Amino acid sequence: METSSVAHKLSERFVAGDSLQTAVEASRRVNADGTRVTLDYLGENVHSLDEALVSRDMYLRSLEQISSNNLDANVSLKLTQFGMDLSEDACRQNVRELVCAAAKCGNFVRIDMESSEYTDRTLRLVTDLHAETQSCGAVIQAYLFRSEKDIAMLCERGIRVRLCKGAYLEPAAVAFQKKNDVDASFVRLTRKLLSDGTYPAIATHDERMIEATLEFVKTNRIAHDRFEFQMLYGIRRDLQKRLVADGYRLRLYIPFGEAWYPYFMRRLAERPANVVFLARNLFRE
Repeated sequence: METSSVAHKLSERFVAGDSLQTAVEASRRVNADGTRVTLDYLGENVHSLDEALVSRDMYLRSLEQISSNNLDANVSLKLTQFGMDLSEDACRQNVRELVCAAAKCGNFVRIDMESSEYTDRTLRLVTDLHAETQSCGAVIQAYLFRSEKDIAMLCERGIRVRLCKGAYLEPAAVAFQKKNDVDASFVRLTRKLLSDGTYPAIATHDERMIEATLEFVKTNRIAHDRFEFQMLYGIRRDLQKRLVADGYRLRLYIPFGEAWYPYFMRRLAERPANVVFLARNLFRE
């Protein structure tokens, strides 16, 4: 599949190529359209600490390329890619080096949230590094029961939050199972972040969630520069253009790297609904 021309055609819609250079070129095009970027080097769940070091070094090079090319971009990473499953101490050191490098060049690192088994460790690392550098932020998933409490803690500490619905298959003991319940949680948490958060990122392609956000923003006269929307590269490009044209800030999550096939397969395996989501976006603007 990784060498198939058909598969590559599929991946081009959602992944900005195999190399950092192709990601830089994609970022330049996106910036030219008035949209910000966060770069994600594919390769979560590494099998050795040497692989984790390779990921760390790629992210360090990404920060250098962002700076040297004057891109409006930051980076996003997953802790399993930095060695969390192998050694929490080694993972922490790897991430700390990256976050400190970002602080030195005035940039920012978004630490993605993975399945609920990582939530406590992820938030512990984010809060520690933020206290040291103020150059990293977290991701909170609206479908988890605990997220309201987590957001209150992050807002109190002034830590930037990206809010998403959640992409992993989670049990009923820890997460809402019905879409209506997830949507209600997303709206509730969005309002909390817009009221009390530090430059929150509202990450969704759901037009109803976006409209609910815009209604709250307008009613409460929240300035456009106090928050941003975030979307995936290649998903709902029509909606992306509309938000930018209306004067709202938008950042695209741009994945790159040779591990695009495992990335797709994990996303599809984690939640069957992701198959439908990707299929729909292949045939729309």
